[in-house]
Amino acid sequence: MISIVSFNKQKRLIQTISDCCDLCAKLKCNGLSNYNSICNITTFTPTFALPPGSSMNIFDRHAKLLQRERAVNASDVKLYDYIKDEVGYRLSDRIFDIKRTFKKALDFGCGRGHVSKNILKESVEELILTDMSQTALNQAETNEGIKVERRIIDEEELIYQPDSLDLIISCLSLHWVNDLPGCFKSINNCLKQDGVFMAAIFGGETLYELRGSLQLAELEREGGISPHISPFTEIRDIGSLLTRANFTMLTIDTDEIVIGYPSMFELMWDLKGMAENNAARNRKLHLNRDTLMAAAAIYKELYGKTREDGTPYIPSTFQIIYLLGWKPHPSQPKPLRRGTGQVSLKDLHKLDKIIKDNTQIKIDEDK
Repeated sequence: MISIVSFNKQKRLIQTISDCCDLCAKLKCNGLSNYNSICNITTFTPTFALPPGSSMNIFDRHAKLLQRERAVNASDVKLYDYIKDEVGYRLSDRIFDIKRTFKKALDFGCGRGHVSKNILKESVEELILTDMSQTALNQAETNEGIKVERRIIDEEELIYQPDSLDLIISCLSLHWVNDLPGCFKSINNCLKQDGVFMAAIFGGETLYELRGSLQLAELEREGGISPHISPFTEIRDIGSLLTRANFTMLTIDTDEIVIGYPSMFELMWDLKGMAENNAARNRKLHLNRDTLMAAAAIYKELYGKTREDGTPYIPSTFQIIYLLGWKPHPSQPKPLRRGTGQVSLKDLHKLDKIIKDNTQIKIDEDK
């Protein structure tokens, strides 16, 4: 009796499986001999590829707007501008290296004027300040002698007249853009021929100490990890993105700013004051106290250092990628055609002698 009941259960189970599978529709369980029949089921994993020209919404732009508004409305907002002010000063110094006066320039994602307050009238005649935060836009500082216009423009929606700008600059704002290739193309479209695009963004090595500490602590305390540090662009990808956006004569370099904090909590507090806290869509909204304490201990153990006066601190790395690109123009220098070289690389050790022997003096025929 037990054997018959068992067989009936197995039969009903096999019948259910067969009915659920299109490939097994013809295999019916008529007896015990069919119970041992082998059914080959072909399975496949669907792939979800984004169509060309589309983008992934990694960041929550509305959350980032709220973070920026909260930061700039704080009474002590100036205390947290030290990184952006330093990078803005370094970026503005690169503008002075270009020996021309730009008639019309755009500060894209200007924030509180970290770059604009260092731009002089000798370099720019008219400056357009844009940002997604109205309060930050109102607080942006500029110098006298420059015609200033302020507009609320989201970094992901640059709508401006084509071929109308001589210079576009951006300081630590584009790393929150979901569609960075599309943003670069829009910037290129707004520039005049021989126009310049200059920007500074956070690189992939930014906050790697904090990222690693949080991941180790969360893995140990909760058995898994969540994205607490937003993804940043790698320097190896910037060149290809600018080339795809039709920029030429690229100049890309990187710099690191290492800042010491008493503990991990002061670092996280300052990031919130800078409006650089996490804004990823899949971010975890709550972090357990035990995980935070474990992360702080791991951070101190792995990366903690001591100053000359004996004060302990933890370093935090901010990698800054500086990029410069030009919109093509016929007057720009172009590389020679392949095969036109006259000096072999194996003769580079005697390059001075080759240049001396091949120096030619052109004589003006009119004189």
